[in-house]
Amino acid sequence: MKQGAQGSARTGIPQLAEGAVGAPRVPPQGRAVEVDLARGALVEPAPGASAPTARGEHTHNEQPIPRPRPVVQRASVRGQILDALRTALVTGELTPGVVYSAPALGERFGVSATPVREAMQQLALEGAVEVVPNRGFRVVERGARELAELAEVRALVEVPVMLRLARTVPAEGWAELRPLAEGTVRAASTGCRATYAESDRAFHRAVLSLCGNEQLVQIADDLHRRAQWPLAGPTRRPGRNHADLIAHAAEHMALLDALIAGELDVVRSLVGEHFAAR
Repeated sequence: MKQGAQGSARTGIPQLAEGAVGAPRVPPQGRAVEVDLARGALVEPAPGASAPTARGEHTHNEQPIPRPRPVVQRASVRGQILDALRTALVTGELTPGVVYSAPALGERFGVSATPVREAMQQLALEGAVEVVPNRGFRVVERGARELAELAEVRALVEVPVMLRLARTVPAEGWAELRPLAEGTVRAASTGCRATYAESDRAFHRAVLSLCGNEQLVQIADDLHRRAQWPLAGPTRRPGRNHADLIAHAAEHMALLDALIAGELDVVRSLVGEHFAAR
């Protein structure tokens, strides 16, 4: 079976095929891209040096015209791998309790072990995996109690903010969020947990952003991401995932309708149910 942009035949994790048509050109990790003008790139002149002139040309002590600093955009292999690993965590392709080595995952992704190791270290900081010396990274096993604790903390952070916003944000402000709420419904209809996870967080970020506190938005988003990782063992119920996603997305629409209508009692009830239900 061919492997490439369609994903690994063994894991379903999308590969990042180096050199594939349409794939971004990625520089080697850890090295800046520096080539000279003869090869078509830009080289910064030494401090105090004048601009080069053509042979035989007289400048008559003219002041050199400064060139605009080029904007160089580089695709991040580490960032792409981190996104792919987060997707694999949400979908359960990375199994809780299993140890994964960076070289083995790098082979599956079609990249070296270095960006995989860096991405895994970031996930370790987030609490998704733990380092196993000389072996790799073990996906953390999470139980129902941890999920309940995360839901409680999220409610303590988000519910008061949402209720305050419900009293201060005008109806037209809430109406602007309708496309995001509808996006969660479409994502839920696909049955893909990873697709829904992204749209779910996008909706909650947009709501909380109305409070103007970026630190709160970042903390809430981190808690939300952690709450989306699947449970380990028999507590997982993959057969009910699709229905759960649809019901959860419907709560977004009901909440937005109540916010637009200014029905504070309904908002309070829906917000409490939204964080309690999983």
